[in-house]
Amino acid sequence: MSTTFTPRDTDVVLRDGSSVRIRAARPADEAAILAFLERLSENSRRLRFGSGTTDLPSVARLWAGATECQDCCVLAVLGADIVGQASYSRKADDRAEVGFTVTDSFQGRGLGTLLLKRLAEVADQDGIAVFEADVLADNSKMIEVFNESGFGVTMKSEPGQVRIQFPTSLTPEARARFEAREQVAAMNAVRGMLAPRSVAVIGAGRKRGSIGGEVFHNLMNGGFNGPVYPVNPSAEVIQSVHAYKSILDIPGSVDLAVIVVPAKLAMAAARECAEKGVHGMVVITAGFAETGPAGREMQRQLLGIARENGMRVIGPNCMGIINTSDDVRMNATFSPNAPIQGNVGFLSQSGALGLAVIEYANSLSLGLSTFISVGNKADLSGNDFIQYWAEDPATDVIALYLESIGNPRKFARLTRQVGRRKPILVVKSGRSSAGARATSSHTGALLGASDVTVDALFKQAGVIRTDTLGEFFDVATLLANQPRPKGNRVAILTNGGGPGILCADACEADGLVVPQVPDDIKARLAEFLPAEAGLNNPVDMIAAAPGDSYGRALKILAEWDGIDAVIILYVPVLVTNSEEIAAGIREAALSLPRDKPLLSVFLSSKGTPDTLKTEGLSLPSYPFPEDAARALAHAVRYGIWAETPEGVVPEFAGIRESEGKALMADVLASLQKAEGDDTASRWLLPDEVAQLLGCYGVPMADWRLAPTPEAAGAAAAELGGPVALKGVAPKLIHKTEAKAVLLNLEGATEVTQAATEMAARISAQGTEVEKFFVQRMVRSGGVEMLVGVVNDSLFGPVVACGAGGTAVEVLKDIKVRITPLTDRDAHEMVTSLKTFPLLDGFRGAPKCDVAGLEDLLLRVSAMVERHPEIAEMDCNPVIVLPEGAVIVDARIRIEA
Repeated sequence: MSTTFTPRDTDVVLRDGSSVRIRAARPADEAAILAFLERLSENSRRLRFGSGTTDLPSVARLWAGATECQDCCVLAVLGADIVGQASYSRKADDRAEVGFTVTDSFQGRGLGTLLLKRLAEVADQDGIAVFEADVLADNSKMIEVFNESGFGVTMKSEPGQVRIQFPTSLTPEARARFEAREQVAAMNAVRGMLAPRSVAVIGAGRKRGSIGGEVFHNLMNGGFNGPVYPVNPSAEVIQSVHAYKSILDIPGSVDLAVIVVPAKLAMAAARECAEKGVHGMVVITAGFAETGPAGREMQRQLLGIARENGMRVIGPNCMGIINTSDDVRMNATFSPNAPIQGNVGFLSQSGALGLAVIEYANSLSLGLSTFISVGNKADLSGNDFIQYWAEDPATDVIALYLESIGNPRKFARLTRQVGRRKPILVVKSGRSSAGARATSSHTGALLGASDVTVDALFKQAGVIRTDTLGEFFDVATLLANQPRPKGNRVAILTNGGGPGILCADACEADGLVVPQVPDDIKARLAEFLPAEAGLNNPVDMIAAAPGDSYGRALKILAEWDGIDAVIILYVPVLVTNSEEIAAGIREAALSLPRDKPLLSVFLSSKGTPDTLKTEGLSLPSYPFPEDAARALAHAVRYGIWAETPEGVVPEFAGIRESEGKALMADVLASLQKAEGDDTASRWLLPDEVAQLLGCYGVPMADWRLAPTPEAAGAAAAELGGPVALKGVAPKLIHKTEAKAVLLNLEGATEVTQAATEMAARISAQGTEVEKFFVQRMVRSGGVEMLVGVVNDSLFGPVVACGAGGTAVEVLKDIKVRITPLTDRDAHEMVTSLKTFPLLDGFRGAPKCDVAGLEDLLLRVSAMVERHPEIAEMDCNPVIVLPEGAVIVDARIRIEA
């Protein structure tokens, strides 16, 4: 059973963070394969072939010719060298013998596991269900690779060998293990960039003022813990340091190269870095993909040089990187300001914004652990740095400025995991609807109007999204310096009634609660506050309140178990000064346990007193009450998300996936036959829709398909009771507007007559009715909802749920999530709708079956996850009754 399927090239990251390319073997590889086999130690050859005297040229010819999946062979390539090989030979239609070999110097770096995973992916696509291997009993390394892969390995001891079998499809356990390996590899790759032992600046400038000059100056002036080598072919000395004409002339090893030469010289610099054995490159140089097609090709070539030689890349077109750790002290940027040391890891996709971020963070006393400018993200991206920061003890808050998300599904998976330990804060540009995609479904129209898909991703993953940079820094300052709030109750302490009221209004508008002060707390406050003070919440101590009163009142409120945070307001008056007030607040704050966040607002042109910015306290302060309220509300929502148990993706019994796959295969075959290419699409016919939904247990009202008006009448009689009649035609998308839907028809005679008139009416509009869809009416008393799907080119399937019926695009009450949905996702989608009260027994109406609607959402999610060819889907309306939820009308568009 030979096939012509050839595995595609793919770059993989090893456990140490370096990379190699895995690709199919080619006839031209015969000499390189032979060299690879000859480099193996005698013991490695014996363990692979059972003998150290194998005919190596014959093996090389066999592997080089095994490009088809009868005998599939993949190679791990680094530069011109082959460093690993894996192959299988089909023994039966669904079984194959598998083996792999890794050159001695690469053993123990995870390459064998990655080769095995890639080969299993190829085999699974080629219909091979089981891998088998006979491993020599003393080949403990190969046995360990199989055993630790997570593939569900079974082993049987035989004389002198171990018989191994495992399925080629990845189990959840195997996926989890590969994700864990990927995280380790990403962490090591980033660590190698952020903590190099030596740095070379290629394009270092003689004087300050140029980008190359500033980068070199910052590395030297920042006290980098290692040698810094300036490289410039036109200079003997750079800023009093001996310079080198080429990185190849540097006598010692170089871990990191910072490239600041013009784009036309960057390729040559990268090749010299590869020859030198550099581990990573920060390419500050611009003029690549951001400039157009020619630049994209240059960037592709740059990345190719890096990948072929195991180097990692940050950039190009970036500002550089910073690590403030005392063990590293590396500032490889051209920023005129160095950040103060702190606990925020910051990544920016914009270099210009990065410059402003460092300066503004310093003004807020907001310290950074690391700063990353990723530029064009040719290689390392935000996902890699999130994995690094997840385990970095110096980073407590992850802050990102994003213009795009290259791999949103991976981003969602990572942030869901990492966000439960460390808050992830994002400001993302691009909320406009200028790029809304054209679509013909209700769901597509609703999702294409804004970046609601991005919002959905962030909400699912617990990511804190802010609308402005100012708000971004407000939240970052709070999260970096104060404990996570445990609830949404806030106490407000002020010396001015007006600001206190503004703060209370802002809190409640953003979902925070401002509770009444209980009598025992009032009594304690009344012991030292004047009689005219307001002891409710906000607590108004009146204008003349001194610093001592602020301190005493703060301690009392912070110890009150009825609140989760305190906002302290100060309005400057003649009889007090901000320094005195700050001293009172500081003394009280330092005496309190750090179990509740404290925020301050100094309504003064002088800003926050330095007393509140000192080491050991760093109380976040804001210019206006509304800023503090918004920052706290963001932190509260994050805290609630982090403390709520994770949902689970359910497994449904009785799903007929193979039947659904067969249906889709027939549809795709008809598309190719009709259109002659693989880009065509069409809407499924009503009976195809019903069949597909039935495969996944998605409930749909009972129906019949009739070719003629008379057959429609007979179908109505068979169904019994009132029925709905719908005309079926390829171009009939919104049936209501075309008057192709009639409701509450009774009996064969009425339905036959209605179908005849409908066909004539639609024919007059230029469309011919091909069939009639007759469906039993769902009884009254339910609520009309919409459930839909749009398959986004980046995000994958996006599921929507909202108010349904004919006014769906007017109401625009909709919630969306990215698949796969968890039970928590489905519940939050339904209960967070503005129209949810209609489902929950509004004004005495019977409560609808919310659990049934959630189950329907989860089944739709399971269906679209298994069928990526579903481009759009509309279930509108879905009638939710006191017992169950049922689809009345559904449309599904398939795209090849």
